[in-house]
Amino acid sequence: MQMMPATSENEKVRFHTLNRETQNRVVSHYVDSVTGKEVKDEDEVKGYQRGENDYVMLEDEELENVALDSTKTIDISTFTPRDSIEWIWLDTPYYLSPNDPVGQEAFSVIRDAMESQDMVGISRLVITRRERAVMLEPRGKGIVLWTLRYGDEVRDEDTYFAGIGDERADSDMMPLVQQLIKKQTQHWNPKMVIDPVQDRLLDIIAAKKKALKKPSKAKAKAPASAPAPSNVINIMDALKKSVAAETRIGK
Repeated sequence: MQMMPATSENEKVRFHTLNRETQNRVVSHYVDSVTGKEVKDEDEVKGYQRGENDYVMLEDEELENVALDSTKTIDISTFTPRDSIEWIWLDTPYYLSPNDPVGQEAFSVIRDAMESQDMVGISRLVITRRERAVMLEPRGKGIVLWTLRYGDEVRDEDTYFAGIGDERADSDMMPLVQQLIKKQTQHWNPKMVIDPVQDRLLDIIAAKKKALKKPSKAKAKAPASAPAPSNVINIMDALKKSVAAETRIGK
């Protein structure tokens, strides 16, 4: 069985930190917080803090031995209805496919059996030295393996939704909003999640490359940076504007 990441960030614009004067790359090193001296790789060790300046040290071998040997293989221990696992528990997807003819038959049987009953398999697996619960979901000819978030990683929604009142939606606005939703409904398209910042960065980089090829007569003054936009969005204000625009068009 071969497992490959289903997503990639290789196409993202990445930056290195440079020394402005020399244009050489800046590298980071671990240093002792008290002596200020650089720590060699072989002297680095994981530590669990149990008090002020008091740590329990764990060697790499000890951390590796915590994982069970059985979790180095995918053994499905439980099946559960697909719709019983909410999206919030899904973490990172991987594509699973058989890598030999012998395993392909077993792979196809388990895939088709789960798909016919709308079920998924739950197993445990060691990924990057951590034991993870994983979900196996049929997808076309293959299977998608999702790592699942740990229980303490998913926050209780009631903590954040408790302050929302029980007011009913405005009955006068409801038909207008429903009409707006119907008019603006589209089938899913990956272009809906393009990254405009990525495109702008590429434009800036291309412009700088072009400028470097031409000798500049004077150093251009950098434009003043625009204030950072607020992350707080008033959904009702935006919705009311859309409804108002639709109302004007319909008249």
